[in-house]
Formats: sequence, structure tokens, C-alpha cells
Amino acid sequence: MVDTRRLKRCELLSARVGSSPTLGTMTQENGKKRIGIFDSGFGGLHVTRSIVNALPQYEYLYLGDSARAPYGDRSQETIYEFTRQAVEFLFANDCELVILACNTASSEALRRLQQEYLPERHPGKRILGVLIPAAEDAIERSSNKRIGVIATHGTVASGAYLRELAKFDTSVKVFQKACPLLVPIVESGDQDSPEMDTILKRYLAPLLQESIDTLILGCTHYGILEDKIRTIIGPYIHIVSSTDVVPDKLKVYLEKHPELEARLGKNAQMQFYSTDRTDNFKRLGGIFFGEPIEVEQARLD
Repeated sequence: MVDTRRLKRCELLSARVGSSPTLGTMTQENGKKRIGIFDSGFGGLHVTRSIVNALPQYEYLYLGDSARAPYGDRSQETIYEFTRQAVEFLFANDCELVILACNTASSEALRRLQQEYLPERHPGKRILGVLIPAAEDAIERSSNKRIGVIATHGTVASGAYLRELAKFDTSVKVFQKACPLLVPIVESGDQDSPEMDTILKRYLAPLLQESIDTLILGCTHYGILEDKIRTIIGPYIHIVSSTDVVPDKLKVYLEKHPELEARLGKNAQMQFYSTDRTDNFKRLGGIFFGEPIEVEQARLD
């Protein structure tokens, strides 16, 4: 049987190809708003695919800052500024709600954006992160209260997961491991190389020695490595990925905020933007998204 809903979404998926958009260059003709999704590169496309599959009726705009990826080893101020520029782009192009799919951006920039930037520049709009949903799910899954986190250096150094997990359960033991090599390898398209298996084993070994029963994939890029990670850690450790938890949390959020949900367009459209070469983003991005995509180039100021 043909899935007509999926066919319709695929037909509407292609982005309009033209000149590189800057702030404020796109306007929704029907006055309805989009859901914006931001990541430092391709990784957020894995989460985006799961969101679109779960909530296909909405209109989405994805922005990947591949020209400046990875974010993990940058200073907090630089990460904030890059994220602010991305959010400004999304808001200026009809996004009412922005999801920071990037864990590093969520840990280093989200709170300041919510507390300072939004009230001053865009009151009424919303920015959500991915750390709290992942932390909540990890607490629910863990039986022995020993939770591992693999993430970028920036996310680990921020202590964001330590704080969020402790909010749910102060007795939980958290073991973190920074994995600086993973994002560059994934962004280069070499995630299936033999070297990746060796590197993953090296990063995961210290966490396995701590008898964790739950592992948080603290970077959206790691979602495409989940099968490899599962092979290494075995069948009994729970894996918490934004791909699995964010769609349900977003659905609940929209149900709790009907005034926001009513402003969102429901034409099942999807557009993709990258700050880097669109041909490379199109090729690798299609792997993350799970189907071919069309991409336009964006300039962030």
C-alpha cells in the first residue's frame, strides 16, 4: 500500500534554489510560522528526521553551520555568538520556535539566549534545547543510577549534563567522556571507516569500566554511530539519543502551548540551509536525513 502522506511530504521536501538568503529574505505568504532547527552541522538532521516523521504536518526550516563546525572546542562566548546569529536567521525567516539540536549550543548558549536575548529582541518566541529531554529520559531508564555521557569537549566542560541530571536525582553518578575526534570524522563522511571503530572503543572503555547501565549520546552527530556504539557496549546498556526523545517532548510541549501551536503552518514543508558548500551538505546531509535533500546556502551575520 502506498503511504500517501509520506509521498506528499517528499514532494514538498525540495527547497527553493536561488540566491543565498540573508536575514529576513523569506516570508510565509499565509502568515503562518515555521519550526526552526539549528545544529552546528549535519548531526541535527538525524534528529530532524525523527521530528518530521513524528510531526509531519508542520513546516520546518533546518540550518546547519557546517562552515564553522565543530563547535565543541570553541570558547563559550564564540559558541553563544554563533548560536545567536543562527537563531536570528531562523527568527527573521518566519520561525516561531527554534530547537537547538546541537548539544554544545544547548549547554553553552541556551540559558543566556532565553534569559537575555529573547526578552529583548523576540518576546513571545521560543528557543528549546535537547539536554533536558535526554537527561530526563536517562534518569527514567537507569536502574543502578550510573549514567555515562559522551559529548564534545565544550558540552563536557560546561557541566550541563551534570546539572540537569542532578535536578532529577541528586544521588545519580555521572561519568563523562569528551570525544573530540568524532564530529570531524562524521562531518567528513568517514563514519564507516575502520578508524572510527577503534576510536569509539577507546572513548567508551572508561565508561564501561564504571558499570554504567545508561549511556547518553550527548551530541547529535553521534546518532549515526548508534549501531556501532551498540555493538561495542552490548545489548544491556540503555542508549539515550535525542533522536528518540525529542519528538515526543516536542509534541507534549506544543500540546501545552496551544497558542503557539496555532501560529504554526501545517503544509508539511521542509527547507534546508547550510553555511558551507551546498553540494557537500546535500550529499552527506541526505545520509543523515535518510532521503535526498535540496540545500541553499545561508549567510550568518
